[in-house]
Amino acid sequence: MSIETHLSMLIDLATIDEDFDAKEKHMIYMIGKANGMTESQIDKLVENPHPVEHPESISFDQKFEYLFNIVQLMKIDHEVFLSEIHYCEDMAEKLGFNRKVIGELSKGIYADPSITSDRERLKKKVEKHLK
Repeated sequence: MSIETHLSMLIDLATIDEDFDAKEKHMIYMIGKANGMTESQIDKLVENPHPVEHPESISFDQKFEYLFNIVQLMKIDHEVFLSEIHYCEDMAEKLGFNRKVIGELSKGIYADPSITSDRERLKKKVEKHLK
């Protein structure tokens, strides 16, 4: 999955509640920059995200990263809407996971990105939810 597709999926989630929170936007920019994108490239993507595709050929690690990011993004503004939960569950299912994986991840991911989660432990839990 390209970083543009990954960020487009995150942008889609961030705007689902019609409130693109500053914390959500900051996180998307951090992820983009950490993956070599310029601020200008991210600006263009935020203004016009790529159509969201869900390729089945991506690796487990890429799927995990995406799920980790969408759950963190869902929680970052300290408001979790049912529409966001459903979106995350839908994305998990499209990536080949049981919908319950979102609840499992949500227990181990914090709203504050500076609080580190035990990614390896979460990966093992997530792997059990593959269909």
